[in-house]
Amino acid sequence: MNKTTKIPVVAKSVILPFILITSLFALWGFANDITNPMVSAFKKVMELDNFQASLVQMAFYGGYFTMALPAAIFVNKYSYKKGVLLGLALYAVGALLFYPAAAFEAFGFFLAALYILTFGLAFLETTANPYILSMGDEATATQRLNLAQAFNPIGALGGLIIAQKFILGFLQSDDLNPDGTSVFETLSETAKATVRTSDLLIIRNPYVILGLVVIGFLVLIASIKMPQNKDQETKVHIGQSIGRLFKSKKFVWGVIAQAFYVGAQIMCWTYLYQYAESIGIDNQSAVWYGIAALGIFLTGRLIGTMLLRYINSGKLLFYFSIGALVCTVATVFITGMIGLYALVGISFFMSIMFPTIYGIALEGQGEDAKFGAAFLVMAIVGGALMPTLQGLILDIGGIGYTDTHILGVPEVNFSFLLPAACFLIIGYYGIMVYKNKFKSHGN
Repeated sequence: MNKTTKIPVVAKSVILPFILITSLFALWGFANDITNPMVSAFKKVMELDNFQASLVQMAFYGGYFTMALPAAIFVNKYSYKKGVLLGLALYAVGALLFYPAAAFEAFGFFLAALYILTFGLAFLETTANPYILSMGDEATATQRLNLAQAFNPIGALGGLIIAQKFILGFLQSDDLNPDGTSVFETLSETAKATVRTSDLLIIRNPYVILGLVVIGFLVLIASIKMPQNKDQETKVHIGQSIGRLFKSKKFVWGVIAQAFYVGAQIMCWTYLYQYAESIGIDNQSAVWYGIAALGIFLTGRLIGTMLLRYINSGKLLFYFSIGALVCTVATVFITGMIGLYALVGISFFMSIMFPTIYGIALEGQGEDAKFGAAFLVMAIVGGALMPTLQGLILDIGGIGYTDTHILGVPEVNFSFLLPAACFLIIGYYGIMVYKNKFKSHGN
């Protein structure tokens, strides 16, 4: 009697390399979510307006746009392992640059550090996904990638918790008087300078420690023999590949939808803190709502993944876009705690959007998927541009969040019409895919 051999998701021979590369998913999740609360933190410490503070996200997500395609070219020429090592090196350099940035107390220096840090993240995101796929049999590739991706939100939770426990809770510039006004704003310039120096050191330390941890991973990965799948690492002619990709309407619209999705996600997760502050909740306490949003996001990912077994991916993307739109409209027009709950609830519907758009856009692209993945990572630039526009809206009446009313609601509420518009575009992409209006190539 013949016995069917079960193909392992991860072969014993690549367990250690798999664990090391999987850990990278947690590392970039950590960097993403420790940085979101920093928009509000830098605004207070450096006495910035909302537009200036939003440059934190411009620098962070702008790095993805700058480096994603060069990362794909580098990996195409060399190997996944070398791409990972270069990504870790850039990640570490950016994190360690927080040390001199704090010493000079220069906001521009911090922005440069974040920009370089995300050069590294662009390399890792462009490289790690296909590298995980290559570590074993093609039949178990999807399971392997899903297992690795599960560690990304774990890192994200870690980033939020570190931000709350070791940064926001210790910032003197965030202290409030009993009447809710800022203590920092009432201090003399000399006292402010002392507080600023202390607070920037508090912001600096977790990033410097993170840089040292990343160096540790770099050394480990460099010293261990990593698997190489020659079929997965086939060299592709970049010009011809990009030419084929941009003949595919499904791919092009996928990149557009991904840019608007990331923009919406970063706006909802970044300005949650400003929204909470507008109804009297301090930043440290608001982190709990950020954690709740991430928990709901994980729940939505699990439910959505299950639903994808029964519902067309484009159709489910459309349904979730409508759900997100409804929650966002509630965030805009319902003030107080109910509006905040609606803002947290958006995360449930955002949960499946990134991987679903990613999968739809790359479906049928074959060997061109390597560069297609790079353009989808470049689309993360939406997280740089959209929050900056939202910051400009917040500055309409002044640097506060309720300085003026637009359509009968404070400007912080009104600003969430931007993510609402993003969800409309994502919904359009989903329904067009469901109706088979896009083909893999040339249509």
